[in-house]
Formats: sequence, structure tokens, C-alpha cells
Amino acid sequence: MCGIVGYIGRRPAVPILVKGLKKLEYRGYDSAGVAVLDEEDGLFACKSVGKLAALEEKLGDDYARTSVGIGHTRWATHGRPSDLNAHPHQDCTGEFAVVHNGIIENYLELRDWLSEQGHRLISETDTEVLPHLVEHFYAGDLAAAVRQVLTKIRGAFALVVLSRKDPDRLVAARKDSPLVVGLGDGEFFVASDIPAVLDYTRKTYILADGEMAVVSVNGVKITDFQGNPREKEVFEVKWDAVAAEKGGYEHFMLKEIHEQPRALKDTLLGRLTDYGVELQEVDLTAAEVNQFHKVYIVACGTASHAGLVGKNLIERWARMPVEVDIASEFRYRRPLIDEHTLVVVISQSGETADTLAALREAHRLGARVVAVTNVVGSSVAREADDVIYTWAGPEIAVASTKAYTTQLLGMVLLGLYLAEAKGTMPAEKSQALIAAVRELPRQAQEVLDQQEVIKKLAQSFIAVEDTFFIGRGLDWAVAMEGALKLKEISYIHAEAYAAGELKHGTLALITEETPVIGLATQRGVYEKTISNIKEVKARDAKVIGLTFAGNKDMHKSVDQVVYLPETLDELAPILTVIPLQLLAYYVSVARGCDVDKPRNLAKSVTVE
Repeated sequence: MCGIVGYIGRRPAVPILVKGLKKLEYRGYDSAGVAVLDEEDGLFACKSVGKLAALEEKLGDDYARTSVGIGHTRWATHGRPSDLNAHPHQDCTGEFAVVHNGIIENYLELRDWLSEQGHRLISETDTEVLPHLVEHFYAGDLAAAVRQVLTKIRGAFALVVLSRKDPDRLVAARKDSPLVVGLGDGEFFVASDIPAVLDYTRKTYILADGEMAVVSVNGVKITDFQGNPREKEVFEVKWDAVAAEKGGYEHFMLKEIHEQPRALKDTLLGRLTDYGVELQEVDLTAAEVNQFHKVYIVACGTASHAGLVGKNLIERWARMPVEVDIASEFRYRRPLIDEHTLVVVISQSGETADTLAALREAHRLGARVVAVTNVVGSSVAREADDVIYTWAGPEIAVASTKAYTTQLLGMVLLGLYLAEAKGTMPAEKSQALIAAVRELPRQAQEVLDQQEVIKKLAQSFIAVEDTFFIGRGLDWAVAMEGALKLKEISYIHAEAYAAGELKHGTLALITEETPVIGLATQRGVYEKTISNIKEVKARDAKVIGLTFAGNKDMHKSVDQVVYLPETLDELAPILTVIPLQLLAYYVSVARGCDVDKPRNLAKSVTVE
């Protein structure tokens, strides 16, 4: 998944495709490619791992006469970064080419079926099934063939199809992954994001889920997946080019906060059944899981906070002892690890130096290593025995948001996987959890819909010097992440405390100038948390409370409450952290800080 560009018109297509892809470089990618139609050479594809400069060098100037084509920058999900795995992908005959963002959940069964039909698939990707399916169903009408393909695939996708057999059109479709059509004068553009078309037009159609576009030099026809016409209003882009890269948001961090419902949905794709969890990248048998005597979770910074949540879930569900270690300390304390140890390493980039060193030490001592990471082909992903990809997509802002919540979801999936293998979770509990997990993307959007409330709260933090975050159990783990977010981008000193520890000295630091954020989503300790909050209120602190919508009495104990959608206690961290991310963001903006690039920090820490 990553960047899509398509063009049909009268101008040379290749320069337009490459320029459009360059406008999407900010999204991050590991390979790129284009496919174009030429009257003499037919359908030609050129692909290259690495940056667009490598693709441009391969292309040369030989295809300036082509006026229809598609292009893609790939962020690897299925299959490592390589020329072969790069998009566009073609069918056996070379007559059809497809670019695709998203994930085809049932690609393995489709791959097997296509092989039985005589198709030869050569890449490691899920996308490659698409051109072969189009080839299989093509009977003279490209749009009809694509509609049939859409009935066979499950998952999230934005796709564009190009065919030598139907050279005068592009066919595009969208489900759960963005796609726009740019409207020019006798020329039209397709892209996954608006910046790719802004140099040519500001008039667009923004496709909705379940819509398909047939694009030719004569115009654009929008239908649903069944072929029924859809009326579309033209959306005229009024942002400048820089704002367009951020989707109209002021900063990448805010954009990425708002991408979390989609990121959570992508992380779940193909991984839940009605009865359990399917992790295709994890190859642990029940017998192997039962051989583990202990679990270590090793990570740095935000990822280590995801590890604290993971510890609670694995111990609670799989009844396995878990220890969380900061990666920079792990190697130097001679950890008690052997072949009966499972080590889980968490890293957004997959290149975090301390985490990678911890992985290698764990292997040296004989442990089995599972990685939770966002980047296919990263060092951590290559060297681990098993991998859970978070599929959050590229994260540009230094402060992690969607990478963190998808790491939390990765820990949920791993906890359920281990519990199933050990037989420690009753079927009714497992089914209830899975049902609740499915609701998380929708509930995350409900939390985001309250952002104006958080924005107003942020105004009271402009002159603050110190802040405390408190909670118990899983709320304490989230409090640590909330404190980190606030201090790393607003430069306000913030500390997280297990709420029951306040009386052991910390209360001496509480004054009326010290705001406190109190998290209270864990039902088993809700009353105790409220008692701790009252201790803070007795010292005149202003308290902002976060709790579930059903706890209507919390307003009696705090100055203001942010209510969250009801979910199971174990899943609460995924929702609870979102208001804390928004609070940190709006406080940083109000204080005039550089939100996306806070001082002294880097996105990926590749040195120890």
C-alpha cells in the first residue's frame, strides 16, 4: 500500500505519473513502478526497488509518446521490497496491469484457485491476484471484468486497472482506502491522494466506499460495484500544495491521529474469525507455545508502553509470566533466557538499534523471537522468527500515534493467539473479545469526533509547567504514554504515576497550578481510582477525568470529564490514548511548538 497515480489524456503520460508519485513521496515507500500503453510496444511496465530516481533512470526517454498509464509507490505489506514485488502487477499474458493500495484478505485462497486454473503467479504479494483475476473474467468489457473481480475479493483496496485490450480507459475502484479522480480539460487523473493531481487540476471527484470509476478522454463515469450510476459533486480543492500533503490538516501529527480508525481496521484485516485469531506470519504450534516458561517484551519509548499493555493481556489471558524490558538495558543485565523463553520485540521502524541488539541477544541465548513492527523488510522483521505487522502505514510526525495504537492492537492479537494455543480462555470470553475488537475502529472515530472538547481543554495548559497523569492497571500504562506525548511535543514536564502511589510522596508536588489527568476505565479498580482522584482534588489541583460513558457520576469528582465509548477493560487503552494524543497536539499548537519535528528528537533511533 502507498501511492497511486493514473493518467489518461493527450500529453505524455510518464512525466505526469512520475511527477505525481513525487508529490506522494512524503508518505514513505520502498519501491516504485509505472505501466503505460504504447501503440507499438503494447503494455510496458517498469519497476524498481528504492527511490523514484532509480525508476527514472530505468525509464529513460523512450516512452514519451505514451498518453495513458498508471504508477505506484509501494510501502511493503505482503512480500519484501524488491523489483518483483513492486507495482504495477501484470497477468500471465501481459495484457492487464493493476496498482493497488490496501490488503486482499483472501489472497491465499485466490492464489491457490488461480494456480489451479493455470495462472502463474511470481511475486510474494497479495496484489498480484488482481490482474490474473481480471484476465480470467475478461470477456470484452474491462469494467465488467473488474466488477466480477470485486465480488471475489475481501479486504480493503483502492485499485486502478489498465489493459491493452481496452486501451482507451482506466477502471478504478475503492473500498476502505482513499481514491480521487482529477478532472482536467480532455485529460483525467486518478490518485490515492490529492497532492498528486494539484499541478494539473483542483477539480476532483472523491470516490466513496463501494464506488467505481471508468475514466476515458471523454469523461468519467461513476457507478457502484453493481454498475448502477452514481451522481457525484465536484470537490474543488482550496488547500495549497503543502496543506494537501497533510490532507488539509495543519500538521502530519493531527492527520495521523485521524488516520487511526483506518489503521486499526487495516491491522485487523484477515486476522479475525468468528472463533479466534489468524496470524499468518506467526508459525507457533500449540505444543511450542506450551513449552515457553516465560515471555519477555522488549522495546523503547512509546513501543515499551505498548509492551506494558501487552504484559497485562498475555498474563491475564494466556496465564504466562511476562517481563517488560527497556531495550537499551536488556543486554546489560544478563537476562535469564533460554530455549523455553518467548521474546517479543516491538519497533515501529524495525530499525531501532537497541531493540535490534536485544533481538540478536535473545537469539544468541536460544529464545524464540516474535516481532511487532510496521515495516516489511526491516531488520527486525527479517531477523525475527515470526512477525506481526501492524500495517499502520507511513508515519511522518516524530511523535508516534497510529503506530502506537496499532502496536496495542498487535499485542491484543498476540495475547489472544497465545491464549488459544494454551487453551486458557473460555470460548464465550474469546468470542466476546473478538466482537469488541471489531468495534474498535468505529469507536476510535467516536472519540475523534470529540476533538473540539479536547481543543478547548488544551487552552488551560498554555502556561503550565508541570502535569501529572494517573491511573491504575492498564490505565497506568496509558498514562505513561500520555505523559510522554505531552512532554515530547509541548515541552511541559509531565509524569505518570500509578494512582495508588500518590500518597507515597508525590502528593507533595500537587498544587492548584498542577493539572492532573485521571484515567478511570478499569472497572475492577474504578472506585479506588476515584478515591485517588479525590486525594488530588483535596490539594486544589484541577483534574480532567477520562472514563467510559456509563460512569455518569465521575463529574462529581473532577473538573471536567471526557467520556469514551464502552468497551471491555482490556481494550480500553486503544481508545483512552486518543484524547491524550489530541491534548498533547493542541497544547503544543497553543504554545507555538514545532509539532511534527520536536526539538532534539528523531523519528527512528538507529544508534544505541
